[in-house]
Amino acid sequence: MSGPPVARASTHNKNTCDSFVAISRNRLRPTRPCRMAAAAGGDAAVHDRPASATPRVLSIQSHVVSGYVGNKCAVFPLQLLGFDVDPVNSVQFSNHTGFPTWSGEIMDGEQLWQLVEGLEANGLCMQYTHLLTGYIGSLSVLQTIVKVAEKLRQYNPNLAYVCDPVMGDDGRLYIRPEMPQAFRDLLVPLASVLTPNQFEAEQLTGRSIGSEADALAACAALHARGPHTVVITSSALPGWQDHVTLLASTTLPQAGGGPQQLRMRVPRVHAYFTGTGDLFAALLLGWMHRHPGDLKSALEAAVGGLQAVLHDTVAACGGAAGAKERTAAVCAARELRLVQNQAALAAPRRLYAAELVLAPESAGLAQ
Repeated sequence: MSGPPVARASTHNKNTCDSFVAISRNRLRPTRPCRMAAAAGGDAAVHDRPASATPRVLSIQSHVVSGYVGNKCAVFPLQLLGFDVDPVNSVQFSNHTGFPTWSGEIMDGEQLWQLVEGLEANGLCMQYTHLLTGYIGSLSVLQTIVKVAEKLRQYNPNLAYVCDPVMGDDGRLYIRPEMPQAFRDLLVPLASVLTPNQFEAEQLTGRSIGSEADALAACAALHARGPHTVVITSSALPGWQDHVTLLASTTLPQAGGGPQQLRMRVPRVHAYFTGTGDLFAALLLGWMHRHPGDLKSALEAAVGGLQAVLHDTVAACGGAAGAKERTAAVCAARELRLVQNQAALAAPRRLYAAELVLAPESAGLAQ
């Protein structure tokens, strides 16, 4: 990303000022019509999912009335990229939690499942090509997301699940202590694509990451648990203190060859923004769908769109970009300018290139 790096933060105060983004699991590709038999009262019920030119995403994330994090960062960009998006708000707050105060409600697992049951009762579960999840505030919601993913794959076995495992940053957890193991044991095996930051990748693998080799080993460990694509979105590596490094790995055959491991570096800007990780995960989903088998192009497009938003937001918020105080006025000034940059989100300039780290045969990735 040119200029400012991705500062990953959600409604739950994930305040990484100098971070970026990374990816792992099932293939993101245009979904073909499928028929499958499902047991219903002992009889085989055949579900016909009609072919559609419009992919559809079920996005389970946080929501704010004012500002841009969670679903507010995901729905609009995905719509610009040609997706229908059905948002489920895991929390609904007045504003993100970086502000001095906020209010609102948190969804529990039972409420989430009631919504899915309503969708299924009306024959609407068969329409989804993608599932996207971000901040998950409770174990009950995480456990229910497992049921949701399994339910959607009953109707579409090719469903692509992009999981942004929002847990913390800079050595500090922002979720309950029992949640990392639940992510590791329950969600990672179901994910097609995984986008942890460096700290989250360490939490998911139990490995310390102090070098590029360590990060790629963590990607390999995550591949072994299920995801075909892993993007570590913000790595602080020795010798590159002035840059944020993104490392991506996929076991899927890529254009012109087999599996790949990729690296992107962007200049580091010491500024605080919320919602950048949420925006990146959504853009990555969109561009991977548009570029199946070409993770390099998808990464470059996602980073290009994100960088355009960050550049414009920095320019618009002036001194608030680097302010240390967290007043309401400062937080409001730092909100990402999505609407003002919709053209760049839909057709981004690719200012930074993803470069191949290892040849497929030396990457140790099985097809």
